[in-house]
Amino acid sequence: MIDIDIALVVLNWNGKNLLEQFLPTLIEYSPEASIYLVDNFSTDSSVSFVKKKFPEISIIQHNQNFGFAEGYNKALSLIDADVYGLINSDVEVTPFWLQPIFKFYNNNQNASILQPKILDFNHKSYFEYAGAAGGFIDKYGYAYCRGRIFEHIEEDKDQYGSSSIFWASGACLFIKSKDYKNLGGLDSDFFAHYEEIDLCWRAKNNNLSVDYISTSQVYHLGGGTLDTQNPFKTYLNFRNSLFTLIKNLPEKKIFPVIFSRMLFDGIAALFFLAKGKPLHTWSVLKAHLQFYIYATRMYNKRGEHQHLNYYQTRSMVWNAFIKKQNRFKP
Repeated sequence: MIDIDIALVVLNWNGKNLLEQFLPTLIEYSPEASIYLVDNFSTDSSVSFVKKKFPEISIIQHNQNFGFAEGYNKALSLIDADVYGLINSDVEVTPFWLQPIFKFYNNNQNASILQPKILDFNHKSYFEYAGAAGGFIDKYGYAYCRGRIFEHIEEDKDQYGSSSIFWASGACLFIKSKDYKNLGGLDSDFFAHYEEIDLCWRAKNNNLSVDYISTSQVYHLGGGTLDTQNPFKTYLNFRNSLFTLIKNLPEKKIFPVIFSRMLFDGIAALFFLAKGKPLHTWSVLKAHLQFYIYATRMYNKRGEHQHLNYYQTRSMVWNAFIKKQNRFKP
């Protein structure tokens, strides 16, 4: 029995081709939910196309590109639902994908944030980089997933069942609306990338749950809006990861962890340079400069509670590149 109201919210920016490709299955396989398109001031024909082709979809239009975080914040404040489903415009859903989500919320009164299994749209038997079978971070804030350790992607053989995780991917994330509002939503200073990790960490610090639901499955194209090789994406990931650390680390961990992280990032910058990617090297340096500028602002956003046990693995960099461990181990 479906006792909750889910609003599926797709954020769009100049993504008409993606909407044309992926909205039909979202509509077909999500009859239990209401669907919203949030347009971040697109200059293509996205909005007119959706109005004509999919009149059943509600449209919220922004008057500028607010980015991922603030784009969602502004739109979700206008949507009345028990649960928000944040879903990228390049995600293909599957038949009955919402049933396990409804079931979990109905059977677990305290459930807050959920993520389905995220597989690669182009290689459907493999996990997808952005989320895979649920996310974690190491001591230094480097993100990884069950099914994805840095660039190593595992084939899905149902090796990861439903369980508690540390963070859920913004590619497809469900969250109770009351929790989203109480947490203050996504951090608009992030613009895009890592904002869902920050949100989930804040949820954990407030004793809210984050869970992976293996029986719900979607396929993510990935890079639909910003390609993985884009230096701007590198900049956002490095900068926002540092923002996340200073906002959420236990007080006594802030200096030693961030100092160590700066060293690791420096090595990464040299690695990019050695690989002939000077723009990515500059992106790391620029990310650090922005971190220094915004450090006080981020620190002042800290909540009342930070938990010591925020990681399971001390260093995924060490495990992956020195120990050659490319699979998730708790």
